[in-house]
Amino acid sequence: MSSEGTTPHRSRVPADTLPLAGVRVVELGNFIAAPTAGRLLADFGAEVIKVERPRTGDELRNWRLFAGDTSMLYRTINRNKKSVELDLRTDDGRASVLELVSCSDVLIENFRPGTLDKWGLTPQALTTANPELVVARVSAFGQTGPLAARPGFAAVAEAFGGMRELVGDPDRPPSRVGVSIGDSIAGLYAAFGVVMSLLDRGNRKNQGRRPWTPVERHVDVALHEAVFSMMESLVPDYSAHGVLRERTGGRMQGIAPSNAYVCAGGDSVVIAGNGDSIFARYMETIGRPDLRDDPGLATNDGRWARRDELDRAIEEWTSRRPREEVLAALAAAGVPAGPIHTAKDIVDDEQFAARNMVQALPVDIAGETRDVLFPGIVPVLDHQSVPVSHPGPDLGEHTHEVLSELLARPCGCRACLDAMAELGDDVVHDAARNDTAARRARSART
Repeated sequence: MSSEGTTPHRSRVPADTLPLAGVRVVELGNFIAAPTAGRLLADFGAEVIKVERPRTGDELRNWRLFAGDTSMLYRTINRNKKSVELDLRTDDGRASVLELVSCSDVLIENFRPGTLDKWGLTPQALTTANPELVVARVSAFGQTGPLAARPGFAAVAEAFGGMRELVGDPDRPPSRVGVSIGDSIAGLYAAFGVVMSLLDRGNRKNQGRRPWTPVERHVDVALHEAVFSMMESLVPDYSAHGVLRERTGGRMQGIAPSNAYVCAGGDSVVIAGNGDSIFARYMETIGRPDLRDDPGLATNDGRWARRDELDRAIEEWTSRRPREEVLAALAAAGVPAGPIHTAKDIVDDEQFAARNMVQALPVDIAGETRDVLFPGIVPVLDHQSVPVSHPGPDLGEHTHEVLSELLARPCGCRACLDAMAELGDDVVHDAARNDTAARRARSART
């Protein structure tokens, strides 16, 4: 695998310079949606503690697993986090979560509505543990409504929210994009909701008002609503004009010419020449002044009506030229265009490299440590992507650190067992609690 053009891994910028430094997040999330929210918060300095079930962990560890015991998908979605093994079906596991909540700022979860309540982690219990806790809940259909209890993944949400009907060619059944876009959008909204709530909490304190408790308010993200919010004027067009949008393949309904075109050699490019002034330059570039000067093509409505004619003219031009020549000519004319990148193209692209958007991180794969390329952090701060600290952790990698050092609870590891055997349970617990109390006091003062 080539790494040409990528920026070498650099040490993480000082934690206290990142926007969310000092924020602690407990993530009770599996798969992609809630973990994406946790990833975004961790990217910008939050300490995200991911709670995973013992032995198996997040099921994402096995999705697209090509070698070893942890997929690159998991490593990507759960970067910059800590992993703790806890069994929420046990009293001890739930007690550990509540104690962790008591010294944290945020809880993110994506269980089916009612699951945490069944385990005793009710809004009332969370409020008792931490009255100022920000809670973000991600589910298929939200926490209320007739479908709230129904399970569902992003594939269902993308269909329910209107997206799937618009993806694909008009003469074929609806398709889907090649990533879990519905989950990712929901994760973005959940992260936004968390940051919004933290800002509100701070403002209320500054104004002498009490912050909202988990009983009074939480961030409620439904997968299908997150998708629906991206559907632009889908419903307004129907409501105002009775228009039901249809699948248009590589085109965007009502916008022309904008499509993918094949070049000589088989590579493809996307060209978006649908602006009125851009269209004139576009047609000049492909040697079609007749189309440039045609009054019926001066506006977008006319171009959409003749989209097939325009696409034939454009592909006649692109098909006789290699991709780089096509892109160079269009760039010189100021016509928006770009290649359809593969993973290899992204790895080798100088634009991604210039902004540190492909980063090399050491990863253990089946006992062998390799440098693996990962996506950088968005949005960019100070001209380059913030360096990723570490890929998604091994299962339970931070259990001792979090339970024994932060919560003063024995984690069952060899070090804890040896200490209890030598000194006795009470001595170990008291020492740990005293140390934890001192560190919490120092933290509160700072």
